Amino acid sequence: QVQLVESGGGSVQAGGSLRLSCAASGYTYSTYFMGWFRQAPGKEREGVAASYPTSARSWSLYYADSVKGRFTVSQDNAINTMYLQMSGLKVEDTAMYYCAAAPRSRASENAILFPETYNYWGQGTQVTVSS
Repeated sequence: QVQLVESGGGSVQAGGSLRLSCAASGYTYSTYFMGWFRQAPGKEREGVAASYPTSARSWSLYYADSVKGRFTVSQDNAINTMYLQMSGLKVEDTAMYYCAAAPRSRASENAILFPETYNYWGQGTQVTVSS
C-alpha cells in the first residue's frame, strides 16, 4: 500500500524559507516519479516541482517557472524521502502543498508537472507566507 506523508509546513514571513518533507512507503522508491503540488483556495492544483528516476540513485528534476531559482527538490534514497526546500518565499506561495507519486510506467517525463499524471497523494501540509 503506497503511503505518502508530508511534513514541514508552517507560517513564515515573505523572504523566509521552509523545507517540506515527503516520506514514502509501500513501493520500490526508485521506480516511481514524484512531485510537489500546491493548491490555494479557489484555484486549481498546480505542479511546483518533480523528480523522475533515471536510475536507482539518480533523478531528473523539474520546476514550474514560478518557483525556479527559489525552490529545490531533492531525494534521499536511503530513507525514501523527497524534500522541497523553499527560499525567497512570496505571499503568492501560500497554499496547501501536496506530495504525489506514480509508477514510472504511467507517464513520460513530459507530463510530470500535471496533477492528473499522479495516482497517489499525501494529505497535504499548509504553507502560509505573510507580508
